[in-house]
Amino acid sequence: MPNYSFRCRSCGDTFEVNRPMAQSSDAAACPEGHDDTVKLLTTFATVSRGAAPAPAAAPRPAGGGCCGAGGCC
Repeated sequence: MPNYSFRCRSCGDTFEVNRPMAQSSDAAACPEGHDDTVKLLTTFATVSRGAAPAPAAAPRPAGGGCCGAGGCC
């Protein structure tokens, strides 16, 4: 179940709530009992270990330009 972060506007406390995605936009009362809270935008990042390095980029055609003929086609 996803975690959603909230901040209380009354006391400034930041807290998390575990709830289904279907209830992600529902209001949440702070642990101190205040109802004036705002949902915070959070980011998610993944880290993997031992993954293969990214493949090298393909070489560019000689001559430059977007079609390789020396100018844009």
